[in-house]
Amino acid sequence: MPMLLGNPSYGKQLPFRFRTLTYGSPLPSFDIAYETWGTLSPERDNAILLHTGLSASSHAASTSVNSAPGWWEKFIGPGKALDTNQFFIICTNVIGGCYGSTGPSSIDPSTGRPYATNFPIVSIFDMVRAQFRLLDHLKVDKLYASVGCSMGGMQSLAAGWVHPERVGKIVSISGTARSSPSAVAMRYAQRSVLMADPNWNHGFYYDGLPPHTGMKLARQIATITYRSGPEWDLRFGRQMRPLPEQTPKQTPDKPECLLYGEQFCLKYDANSLIYISKAMDLFDLTASSLFANHLMPSAASSTSTLTPSTTHKSSHSKSHPPPVNPPPHLTDLAEGMLPLSTIPILVLGVQSDILFTVEQQREMADALRMAGNDRVSYYELGGVWGHDTFLIDVLNVGGAIRGFLS
Repeated sequence: MPMLLGNPSYGKQLPFRFRTLTYGSPLPSFDIAYETWGTLSPERDNAILLHTGLSASSHAASTSVNSAPGWWEKFIGPGKALDTNQFFIICTNVIGGCYGSTGPSSIDPSTGRPYATNFPIVSIFDMVRAQFRLLDHLKVDKLYASVGCSMGGMQSLAAGWVHPERVGKIVSISGTARSSPSAVAMRYAQRSVLMADPNWNHGFYYDGLPPHTGMKLARQIATITYRSGPEWDLRFGRQMRPLPEQTPKQTPDKPECLLYGEQFCLKYDANSLIYISKAMDLFDLTASSLFANHLMPSAASSTSTLTPSTTHKSSHSKSHPPPVNPPPHLTDLAEGMLPLSTIPILVLGVQSDILFTVEQQREMADALRMAGNDRVSYYELGGVWGHDTFLIDVLNVGGAIRGFLS
């Protein structure tokens, strides 16, 4: 039985072992930091695994141990979307992270120093397998639901793909089944400016100054993709910012725009940003990609009934018409998503999202239906908040989740 390691900042941590990761490297041991809300039922059948976005910790909501508001504070609690009167909510910091789970800033037991860029490449599947080790420890044989937003949407799908027999329902909000080239390019740009900071030092900066400037620039690039053009226009437009009044002896405060991203730089590890964003780039549930990474026995199942004609037959929904010109990879994606064909799935997209576009949500719903899943619920939300809608629109996002889980 693994020993609990108490840490009030991260809830609890548990040590585990991996034989090999997706891309072949070993990770001899790792810790998983997690927090919980609500009460696990005697039958242990009311657990919901909540998956985080790229830079979030396990602290999704306030607790008696940590009263600070969590990153999904308005969605977790009595009577909320994830109702703690009904469900037992579990949230972890992913491996590769820097909030208690093992990542590049953790100590490599073989050297006694931080892993830095000697840390192995991790995948979304590795993150999910690590979470199931935790579920094994908690003696949760089957989840009531796997719920995730953004990168968490990738994890929620991966959880059902890895262990379809252990996941009752799936919620994917502003997620994707395969990273788009535009999103990959944007994250590549973020990593490039970060690694161009001389202080990055090929990742071995833990004994010196961190790459603060590179991190701040990377965060600025990312935030452009988190919101939408119409919202920027509503909030800022082309208005000139008035300078604060000052006397000749006063030193002017730094304009807010020059301080942008400061808090993020001070609390998040640069190498974790590199590793986790790369894991997002590599995520691809098409059969050909899964086969190439030895995750699927063959690139095309001999028993598959997928044909071009099933695209129009099975992808129809009230929210959007069947694709007139389906992308070439849609059948390949449907083939890869066959393990998800029996799980009820909620796909929630946002029309103003430019990072995980609404077309990707439609594609996901289409592929799932082509794979034979007739229990796919698909909705699109309006509004101007872009990708960050899952953090802001409590009424519509929360309502969709609550209805689906009930």
